[in-house]
Amino acid sequence: IKEYLMMTHAERVNEFLDRAGVWFFLTTDGEQPKGCPFRFHLLQNDTLYFGTGTFKKVFRQMTANPHVEILAVCGDEFLRYDGTVVMEETDSLAKAVLERAPAMQKIYNDATGLRLGMFHLVNGTAEICTATGQKEVFAL
Repeated sequence: IKEYLMMTHAERVNEFLDRAGVWFFLTTDGEQPKGCPFRFHLLQNDTLYFGTGTFKKVFRQMTANPHVEILAVCGDEFLRYDGTVVMEETDSLAKAVLERAPAMQKIYNDATGLRLGMFHLVNGTAEICTATGQKEVFAL
């Protein structure tokens, strides 16, 4: 518990996403809500980064409407984390991620022509809640 209390807010969200394994990005496609399973996240310099293929619908949805929410469930706890998507303007972060992820290199490479779009959220709020309604809320 002491270690958890010493974590930054970004570290708490990162740890929850690690425990959840698979979680969902919630976006919109026009007026239609959409949910897309995600697994990849990276904590670097107290910023949580995410990535998805630039050819995917979820990437286009986030570009059209950058207001998103993450929903993750782990045991009897759940996480809601909303914010505004900020796309990374350089490829350096994507290249660093791919250097450490051999499975992703098979998808995102010069031969396939597929690119990994990296992003993070700003102006967000995270809630970690239990089934009984106890809640921890913090800004990110």
